[in-house]
Amino acid sequence: MSVHNTFEGVPFIASSTEIAKENGLYLQLGTGFSEYAELVSVGRPEQGLGLPFDPSCNAINGDNAFWIAGWDGAGNLVHTQALRLIGLGGLSLSQYMRRHFLDFPPTGLDLDFAHSRYNPGPQAKRIGGVVGYHGEFWLSDEYRDTGLSCILARFALATAQLRWVPDYVIGFMPRPLAFKGLAEREGYMHCEPGCLYWRRADTGKDLEGCMVWMGKEDIRHLMTIPLNGLVKGRTPLARG
Repeated sequence: MSVHNTFEGVPFIASSTEIAKENGLYLQLGTGFSEYAELVSVGRPEQGLGLPFDPSCNAINGDNAFWIAGWDGAGNLVHTQALRLIGLGGLSLSQYMRRHFLDFPPTGLDLDFAHSRYNPGPQAKRIGGVVGYHGEFWLSDEYRDTGLSCILARFALATAQLRWVPDYVIGFMPRPLAFKGLAEREGYMHCEPGCLYWRRADTGKDLEGCMVWMGKEDIRHLMTIPLNGLVKGRTPLARG
């Protein structure tokens, strides 16, 4: 990691943390995914743990993954997200995902895996090297429409930059959310629609997924953009 990257990332993370705190959200960063699985099961029962971050199915640890939790002043879990490295093994992302896309399903849906498919876009065929996967993004209802999603996702991307200096960070997002602007709010500069089609077993219809992605230079640029004005502001609860 260069000194240049460190100087950009450290104050950016500090500013993100302070803005979240000013709006009543207290951030915790961890690397133990058994602990994360437990806090999700207790504090986020309506959305189960995603398969890519299930420690019983993946060799994830402090070297290749981390999670972020946000708590309100009353100690309630109100936010989660996580990032892990994908071991491409010398493959391009498209080659890897053709073999492994079933390991990255959306949570909470009854899926027909046999009729689901992966359709890589142009960039997926070029992405390689050190690649991070960003998922588990959840924010409770009372914090939505505040702009905090802008701050929180950028916090995770900056943390990944400081830890790993990845060549790329990717994520998958349902088309309705991506088209409503969630990709841009999270800071992602690139979005490829139509990369995943998850067949729903209950309806027989496909849920289209988009791939959002950032290159190393994109993340560095993101950390130069001021955070002022991204959050609307709310009255924080006292933390006692």
